[in-house]
Amino acid sequence: MGQMIAIVSDIHSNLEALESVLKDIESKGIKEIICLGDVVGYGPNPAECAEISRNFKLTMMGNHDEGLTNYPVGFTLRAQKALDWTREQLKPKWLSSKTVKERWNFLKNLPITHQEDNILYVHASPRQPTTEYILRTDCDEQFGGFTKLDEIFTMIKHICFVGHTHDPGVIQNDKYIFSNPRDINYSYEIKDGIKAVINVGSVGQPRDGDNRACYITFDGKMINYHRVEYDYNKTMEKIFQYTELEKYFGERLALGR
Repeated sequence: MGQMIAIVSDIHSNLEALESVLKDIESKGIKEIICLGDVVGYGPNPAECAEISRNFKLTMMGNHDEGLTNYPVGFTLRAQKALDWTREQLKPKWLSSKTVKERWNFLKNLPITHQEDNILYVHASPRQPTTEYILRTDCDEQFGGFTKLDEIFTMIKHICFVGHTHDPGVIQNDKYIFSNPRDINYSYEIKDGIKAVINVGSVGQPRDGDNRACYITFDGKMINYHRVEYDYNKTMEKIFQYTELEKYFGERLALGR
């Protein structure tokens, strides 16, 4: 590869977080961005975030994007309510503009998986690309995760980038340990002969106790995690304006939970 790319995931209609991350990416001179899905859901700016993501090099299908444009399965009541509201904002009507129709078709036709050489890009997991969670608890044998990870790693040639859990970290196939970015000084070097699942974290709704937006840069050899501050109070206020969006979705932004 050689050329530096940025990989983002789980934007969740959070425009303030996305714009701050894009500014950070631009400051590094990076032109190519890959998004691992969940452009929409939870947040107050689905149209703007979808429009921005149309310009990325690649955007994958997340479970919220899938639930938006297809039949939603497995969502909590409040997540379902937010998706219904999001659909109301985005789904083309009879006299909708060309842009609105193109945006909807873009979200409807996002790819489920993308393989590039030995690298797999997917929202959730190679086994269930939009829905299965690869969790830090899968690295604990008492939770039965080893069998799950064994199977997942058979489906990976070398590296697999995922999002979905909003919990950034690395799992290698030589020892099932979940290393969060702090454990590895926010960087990870790709190793020959060792497979890895890399969770890139969440731009729009971090859940690892750090309320800053999270994304990674990757040059084919080194992965670096980046945390970016943004005006989450502004996003919270917007969420509170809509009764269809639970206050909880705003409140958790301050906590990073």
